[in-house]
Formats: sequence, structure tokens, C-alpha cells
Amino acid sequence: MINPIVKTIELPDGRTITLETGKLAKQADGSVMLRMGNTMLLATVCAAKDAVPGTDFMPLQVDYKEKYSAFGRFPGGFTKREGKASDYEILTSRLVDRVLRPLFPENFHAEVYVNIILFSADGVDIPDALAGLAASAALAVSDIPFEGPISEVRIARIDGRFIINPTFEQLEKADMDLMVGATYDNIMMVEGEMNEVREEDLLNALKVAHEAIKTQCKAQIELSEAVGSTTKREYDHEENDEDLRKAVRNACYEKAYQLASSAITNKHLREDSFQAVVDEFKAQYSEEELEEKEAMIDRYYAAVEREAMRRCVLDEGKRLDGRKTTDIRPIWCEVSPLPGPHGSAIFTRGETQSLSTCTLGTKLDEKTIDDVLNQTKQRFLLHYNFPPYATGEAKAQRGVGRREIGHGHLAWRALKGQIPTDYPYTIRIVSDILESNGSSSMATVCAGTLSLMDAGVPIKKPVSGIAMGLIKDDNSDKYAVLSDILGDEDHLGDMDFKVTGTRDGITATQMDIKCNGLSYEILGKALAQAKAGREFILGKLTETMAEPRPELKPHAPRIETMIIPKEFIGAVIGPGGKIIQNMQEVTGTTITIEEQEDGGHIEVAASNKQSIDDAMRMIKGIVAVPEVGEVYEGKVRSIMPYGVFVEFLSGKDGLLHISEMDWKRLETIEESGLKEGDTIKVKLLDIDPKTGKFKLSHRVLLPKPEGHSERQERGDRPSHKDHRNHNDRREYRPNKPQRQEENDGNDN
Repeated sequence: MINPIVKTIELPDGRTITLETGKLAKQADGSVMLRMGNTMLLATVCAAKDAVPGTDFMPLQVDYKEKYSAFGRFPGGFTKREGKASDYEILTSRLVDRVLRPLFPENFHAEVYVNIILFSADGVDIPDALAGLAASAALAVSDIPFEGPISEVRIARIDGRFIINPTFEQLEKADMDLMVGATYDNIMMVEGEMNEVREEDLLNALKVAHEAIKTQCKAQIELSEAVGSTTKREYDHEENDEDLRKAVRNACYEKAYQLASSAITNKHLREDSFQAVVDEFKAQYSEEELEEKEAMIDRYYAAVEREAMRRCVLDEGKRLDGRKTTDIRPIWCEVSPLPGPHGSAIFTRGETQSLSTCTLGTKLDEKTIDDVLNQTKQRFLLHYNFPPYATGEAKAQRGVGRREIGHGHLAWRALKGQIPTDYPYTIRIVSDILESNGSSSMATVCAGTLSLMDAGVPIKKPVSGIAMGLIKDDNSDKYAVLSDILGDEDHLGDMDFKVTGTRDGITATQMDIKCNGLSYEILGKALAQAKAGREFILGKLTETMAEPRPELKPHAPRIETMIIPKEFIGAVIGPGGKIIQNMQEVTGTTITIEEQEDGGHIEVAASNKQSIDDAMRMIKGIVAVPEVGEVYEGKVRSIMPYGVFVEFLSGKDGLLHISEMDWKRLETIEESGLKEGDTIKVKLLDIDPKTGKFKLSHRVLLPKPEGHSERQERGDRPSHKDHRNHNDRREYRPNKPQRQEENDGNDN
């Protein structure tokens, strides 16, 4: 008999989350089914019994997967089954990974696989906010060593009020959308986007989120106690030699400290200098001895190098490249370095460089999103590329990895709020990182801003970004917040805090913390220092280009828009798309039409204005409603003895009678001089209410000759009752019934 263990968590608004274990996937090291409403996630975790020999890192793999059946949908594609992970699934996996990874013991190197699967969804609650809680709960009921538990929540500000794990509908109204991951004691991860919010508002959001996380951590502790998994497995994944550790420190620490304080600005020269220290130490050993000890020496020296760099910052305020804690590396920018793209820019900060391009397209270039719970289209795209040569590595370039997707998404969130909502173009920014030594995603934000302005996109405000670091002494309250961190400072430091924004507030942020006991005081100082740095960088951007170009580049497509009544959409498209295809072929334009609530939204794109004008005129002709008294410029379509038929609107012909061509009397149509294909201005005189035929005139648009008199019109024919005696008629049909006689009496 199955006896699952269930724990319930209550959210501040009364909704509940249940964690259930002991029922499903029991052969995994740990498994938990999480349920909130009708949204259900199964999280499983498995760890290898031993580490692979030679492994000196944490081989953690987190995979988040959504089943299309969870929402009653079929996958797309020929095979009709789930394929490779979508960007959304990868981003969700990263959110969980970034919180879990720092909490495994430093000397634990066994492979760990965390799988989170969405098995049910109702389209109300957002599942990505629950993935971290599910993964941590699965670890909590396992015997895998883990310094948790953790949890993640989404916090949104709606009408000035903070909401934990908002619904899809609520999130649409939010001006702040944050994912926060934390242990009971410390915040570990933050990522989100905001509508230019203040630093203090961000801090308040983090405090509210952390209180909710504390409740969820308590529930996991109680769940693990109920399962009886408080005791974790023993492991021995590192071979150590304490005498060797001491020897490495004694021989290398002072040399490493001197290098750390010597202000070497060149990344590769600095790396080579630090490597020379450990190579000198290794020289005392034979090849046979090194075969046994080299891995340990490298590990011990890495710790020495880390300590030397950190002490240099904390004790002397000196960074690896000689900067003070608040200094930002030299910056230079350039716009339009490439003639081909619609917009381009280079942003270089120290040894980090982004070459970004901006391409403008039509509605046909939109990206279609077909996730399980999100089917939409994107008109603003940002892609981030990080080739190996950016760091001087000699290796093949493979496909886009999780890192590229994550960094690109952060930059996209930073910039997307500054694109006007009614801007008709589809926009794609591509950031190619040509050099990298820290915060390449923030360089992407800066270069992306410049490329948008260079392309003539009327962004609301320019955006800049900066990456902040932290060095914190574990044995005291001493710490240092670092502005514009190097790659080494990211690797050896305790925090990577990226902040983007305009002059008026924060637009996006991403924070990863690797230490314990990070106070809100430190976070507040980091945010204040980031604001100063952000504004400094923004000044450099606006020096290069103060505002968007007033005009698009000559080779950029032009787009004009219009809205037509819904009933005319079919007429514009035509049978099988015949009409719209013909218009595109004739005018050389790209025409798209989309039905929305207020009508048919049409976009016409071309490289020149004349083509757009021609297409717009043709569309207006199709959708125009003829109005009596209006003057039109029409084309003669056919000639008859009694007049000509003129197409005065697209698909609408009217008769221009010979008598309406001129004030003088024309005996034959040839006297008018009109031929098929000629253009002529006409006025719509009348629309027959029964037949819908149009009566046109040209002569009313001509000056009336002096002394001209209209031909005497024939008077009305007298009515029968004026000259017929109906009583006489009745005399011929004396037997006619009276009712009939009355009817005859009313005959006209």
C-alpha cells in the first residue's frame, strides 16, 4: 500500500502549494510532485555514487521540460513529439541551476541530474516560478549532500502592491517582474525586468520575496524530517595532501599577492604571470611526481591565487588591473562602422567588446513562439553570440549554448521596454562579442542601444548596463563592492550583479551570489554604486550619439500602416490571396494584413516611398465607400456609343454618359477624345438605390460657358386621372365588383 507524504504551503493570498513524495518515481534518489491549482510538476534528482576521476568541478545538469499534453495540445512538427528544449525551457533550467549549484559542497564532484517536468497546466499559474521549489524538495527528500533547502518565487508589483507567484493575467499588469531564489538565510539569485523602477523599490521587492521563501524552506525541512532523509550520504571525491597544500601556499602566496597588486591591465599577460608562479613551483618535481601531484598542486594554487586577489582588494583597495573599487574601465564607442546593416555600433569597455547590428523587417519577419503555455509573436529580437576567439581560445565554434541564450535574454529584457509599442517594424539586434573580459552581456546592452539609435529606431530612452562584484571577508564584516568587474573578479569573487537602466530607473537585473550572509545593506550599496556607474556609461553613449537618427538609412525598408474595417479584409486579400499578391507584384511592396479587434491592420513595406504610395492608393480604393458628391480620379475602362465606363475606385466602375462629358452637346463619343486607359476626373452624381449603379459627371467640374442655357426639359407627363374619366371606364365594365372599382379609381 502506497502511503505518500504530503506537505502543504500557503501563499500570502490564500492559494496553496502541495509537495507529495513516496508515490511517483520512487527509484530516483529523490522525487516530489508539486501541485498548485491544476498545475503539477514532477521533480526528480539522481546522483552518481562516485565522482569521475579527475573531476574538480560540480557536474550538475538541470533540465526543465514542459509536456504539450499538460495543456491538452499537440506538439508541432512532423514527428508530433517534444523535441529539443525551447528557449523558455532553457531559461527556466538556468534559473534553477544558478540557485542550486553554489550550495553543493565544494569537494562534492559526483554527477547530479535534476529533471523537472510539467505534467499538468491550467494556463492560470505560471509554472517556472515553481520549478526551483520542486527541485529543492526532491533534493531535500534524497540523501544527496546539499546545503539547502532553497526556493524560488516570482514577485510582481501590481498597482503598487507586491504579489507572490502572480497568475498570467496578473503579470500583464505588473511594472516589476522578478524571480528570486534564496535559502532560509540568504538571497542567492535574482533575475527580472522592470519599468524603470527605483533602487529602493527593488530592495523592498527582495525583502517581500525572501519572507515567502522562508515559509517554503520550512516546509521542505519538515518534509525531509517526515521522510527521514536528514542524514546525507558520505563521499570522498578529493585526494588531499596537507603538507603539499602548505608548501604551495608558503612558496606561492607572496608572489601571487605581488602580481595581484601590480596592476597588469592585459588579461593574457596577467594569466601568464600567475601561471609562471605555479610552473616555477612545479619545476622542483620530476615528471613521475607531477603525474601524481599536479592536479592537487593546481587546485591548491587556485585557492592561493583567489586568496591573494581578495586580500589585495580588501586590505589595499587595489584590483587586478590597478583600478579603485568604483572605477570603470576605459570606454570607446562608434556608430555605423558597417555600411550594410540598417544600424550598427561598437561598444568597447576595457577588454570587452561588442559589435552589434540592428536589422529592420516587416511583420513577416516576426518570431513565432509556440511554447506549451505561450503562443505569441515577437517583434523585437536580440541574439547574443560568444565565439571562442573572444577569449583567445583555439577551438571550434559550436551551436548556441545555454549561456548565449541566457545573456541574450537579459539584454533583450533590458531594451524591450524602450521600443515604442506602435512601432511597425520587426527589429533584430545581433551582438557578436569580439573580445571578452567581464560583463559582455552589459556591453551588448550598450552596443544594442547605439545600434538602435543608428538605425533610426525612435527608442524612448537610451539604456546602459554595468556588472557589479563583491569581495567579502568570511571572518569579519569587511567587504568591497566592485564596479565593472573583470572576468577574474567574477570567477574569484562572491557576487555577479548586473544592472541595466535608463537615467530614470532600472529596466532589468540579474544577480548570482556565491557567499553566505549577504545583507540588504551590502545590496543597497551595490545598487547605489551601480547607479553611478550606469549613469557614467550612459554619458559615454550619449556623447557618441545623443538621440536616434531622424531618418532611416537609405537602404532600410519603409513601412506605413493603416486600419481598415473588418468587412473589407476579404476584399483586400481576394480569392486565394489573388488581390493582395497582385498588388505586391505590381507595386514591388510587401503587404501584410492582420485581423484585430478594431479592424484589419495593414502594413505596407518597400524600399521607396513611391511604391508604398501606389500600394496604399490601391488598398484605399478597395476599401473606400463611394460618396455622392465626391470627386475622383478614374481610368477609362471601356467605351460605348452612349458614354464611357470609368473605374473611379478600385473595382468600382461608373457610367460617364455622353451628355455628362462637356457643356456642349456631343453627337458622337469620338468627339470627346477619350480612349481606353485615359485618366479623367469625375464627380459621383448618384447611386441607383436598386441596382447600385454609379452615375458620373465630368462637365460639372468644368466652368459653365457664359450664356449657356440648359435644354428645355420635357414636362411631366399628365397622369391618367387628369384626362381619363374613371366613371366612364366603369360604364364599360358594369359588372365589376365595387372593391375593384375602388382600386381602379386609385390607378395612376
